[in-house]
Amino acid sequence: MKVLHISTSDTNGGAARATYRLHKGLQNINVNSQMLVQEKYSDDTTVLAPKIRLSQGIARAKLTFDVLPLKLYSQRDKTTFSLQWLPDGVIPKVTQIDPDIINLHWMSGGFIQIETIAKLPRPLVWTLHDMWAFTGGCHYSGECDRYTKSCGTCPLLKSSKDWDLSRWVWQRKAKAWRDLNLTIVTPSSWLAKCASSSSLFRDSRIEVIPNGIDTQSYKPINQYVAREILNLPQDKQLILFGSLQTTSEQRKGFHFLQPALQELSKSGWKDRLELVIFGVSKLESPPDFGLKANYLGTFNDDLSLALIYSAADVLVLPSIQDNLPNMVMEAIACGTPCVAFKIGGMPDMIEHHKNGYLAQPFHVEDLAQGIAWVLENPDRYQKLSHRAREKAEKEFTLEIQVLRYLDIYFNLHKEICKQP
Repeated sequence: MKVLHISTSDTNGGAARATYRLHKGLQNINVNSQMLVQEKYSDDTTVLAPKIRLSQGIARAKLTFDVLPLKLYSQRDKTTFSLQWLPDGVIPKVTQIDPDIINLHWMSGGFIQIETIAKLPRPLVWTLHDMWAFTGGCHYSGECDRYTKSCGTCPLLKSSKDWDLSRWVWQRKAKAWRDLNLTIVTPSSWLAKCASSSSLFRDSRIEVIPNGIDTQSYKPINQYVAREILNLPQDKQLILFGSLQTTSEQRKGFHFLQPALQELSKSGWKDRLELVIFGVSKLESPPDFGLKANYLGTFNDDLSLALIYSAADVLVLPSIQDNLPNMVMEAIACGTPCVAFKIGGMPDMIEHHKNGYLAQPFHVEDLAQGIAWVLENPDRYQKLSHRAREKAEKEFTLEIQVLRYLDIYFNLHKEICKQP
């Protein structure tokens, strides 16, 4: 069976990395798996992308042009909002590859036009890495539930009109995908509930399959050794926080982390704790955390990331909305307990008081209390760490994920073969 994954990128970003892991996991059990991407960052020959520099330049320019209509909404929130209205050349490439199964992933950034999806041949599986597939353009809707109807009057666009850009995007999806036979896969139970309540996918088949992780690459490393390599202090407890947009993307909850750490500092923890931030280098005007902050910069390889998680005592990810963030999965696989708000896919990975702490959304005091609770008792900490690793081994291995996808692929392929 020939499987084709379609993704904007192969390794740049959380959704891309999750897709690439699935692709490699399938290859590990001898499935003929390929990826078709707009921008390629790896040297993997089974990842197909434009080879000509001009084509790659056009691909990057498409992102700029795709968002041009958003300039009509000068007061909009500056979060990712994808219109996917530009024409593309995907169909001829897919036809040339001739897959038996197509697995769609994160395809924004001007990669694939909404209308193209309905023209793709073969059975379609669509793995949702955020909410975009069933909204009028946003990737996370915040408190808005207008995707359960037909969008319009979009709060992210700061629009007061029922017929706005979000309604236009929603209607294009509704028209193009009306008769589309899709199998939807969501990595988290939360996203499955959102998709099933949406006006676009409420009648679709929806399966929950968590992302998988290589638990041999992400495993506990001796903390002393990890800190020596990363030049981090041995005599402090280290709080880890990381994001590609560490301080600028509101959804990641930095504005909750900062006061929580300041509260910890004032309550007697200042001399015992330091903060470690990865995903960004030191800022020109670094925020005041009340604690010393160590900026590690950006890392993409598995070994470096496993070292970072193993060096830390706790990962804090105070997202306002999130699907099934790789960061939490990677951390627990390394035996590092996590603290987060009880939102999105966090409860799928973090079991409150068992392998981490789920704070009440969005209580800064409870977030601070959760960090302290994880760190204050050494015996309890060892149990949390052990259970974190155990959770990853039992539920989030790459082998478990791959076999569940393979079951869907085979059943869809079987149905196609039965057709006259």
